[in-house]
Amino acid sequence: MLAAGISSVENMIELPEIILASASPRRAEILRTVGWPFETLAVDIDESRRDGETAADYVQRLALEKAEAAAALAGRNLTVGEGALSPQARSRFVIGADTTVAIDGHILEKPTDEADVTRMLRLLNNRWHKVMTGVAVVDRTTSVTRVAHEETEVKFAPLSDAEIQWYVATREPLDKAGAYAIQGLGARFIERIRGDYFNVVGLPLRLLYELMRSTGE
Repeated sequence: MLAAGISSVENMIELPEIILASASPRRAEILRTVGWPFETLAVDIDESRRDGETAADYVQRLALEKAEAAAALAGRNLTVGEGALSPQARSRFVIGADTTVAIDGHILEKPTDEADVTRMLRLLNNRWHKVMTGVAVVDRTTSVTRVAHEETEVKFAPLSDAEIQWYVATREPLDKAGAYAIQGLGARFIERIRGDYFNVVGLPLRLLYELMRSTGE
């Protein structure tokens, strides 16, 4: 009797397979960690920020554009040979996400070079900032979409010039929004966080779970 009850609960909260519109190894690892089945379908969109666009609006717009672009590609039944989905892919849900860092009205996207990494780290040094991730869900069956964003506050410890120079030299920050990786070498410089840790890594799981539930209703 107990086993039957457990099975019933598991069926209620089973995670549906998704198509992840991202090539980010960090987002993929988060999904693997919680056993969420997925296939990746990276897309190329214009990520330029529009004049007057807030950080929250920016990440939500990019997340939705990524999800919609991947949903359109998925409709073509792309094969592995084309670097996309397997022929058996049948997920109705496509997920897009985009992360940025904001401080003092500045939006810190991925740095352009080592000098830009240094600039960002000095701006974040010994201060709080916000990490924002937009998440979009597109239901390919019903065309229903859901978009929202998560915010987490992160406090950098005081950094010396030598520490900044060392971190720049590792090259880890070069492809990271805000020029650091909380799940990597940059973890040693993070003093405190308020909010969702996975959001800082790049995919707020709780928000994704809630959006999926509301989309599938």
